[in-house]
Amino acid sequence: MSCNLVIHGNRDYGRSAWYTVVMKITICGSIAFYDKMLEARVALEDFGHDVRLPPHEIKDENGAMISVQEYYVQRKAATTDTGWIWDRKAEAIAAHFEKVAWADAVLVTNYDKNDIPGYIGGNTLMEMGVAFFLRKPIYLLTHVPRLSYREEIIGMKPIVIEHDFAQI
Repeated sequence: MSCNLVIHGNRDYGRSAWYTVVMKITICGSIAFYDKMLEARVALEDFGHDVRLPPHEIKDENGAMISVQEYYVQRKAATTDTGWIWDRKAEAIAAHFEKVAWADAVLVTNYDKNDIPGYIGGNTLMEMGVAFFLRKPIYLLTHVPRLSYREEIIGMKPIVIEHDFAQI
């Protein structure tokens, strides 16, 4: 991990000095939580971290930019397995894997969804797998959810921060 060390305090770095480890962090999670991801980014940037998250806009079938939330609604309503929606999905998956590779660590924003406390969906699980394979720390915003793939999540040894961004 190639983090930066920022020293605060007096110039001779004596006992009154303190330091902050500044990391590159990629936020992962369901697009349904995008507004919460933005809040997490602000909190992490307040600690000096460099943060990336999924895009806020996606090109539609005509090349016009639409919000990621609108894309999410259209994707959920899709009735076929082909077309521009799935082309953009493939592009988004690959692009976010690149962001995971760029990062020193990932933060999973696992809020409640579909009546599942601490939800982690398929894409997020894949992103966690990439981070695990690349030996990057994985932080969960909240507890490990009770899902059929709970053991796989636990096996990646995530660090649960319970909304305390200072733990990163």
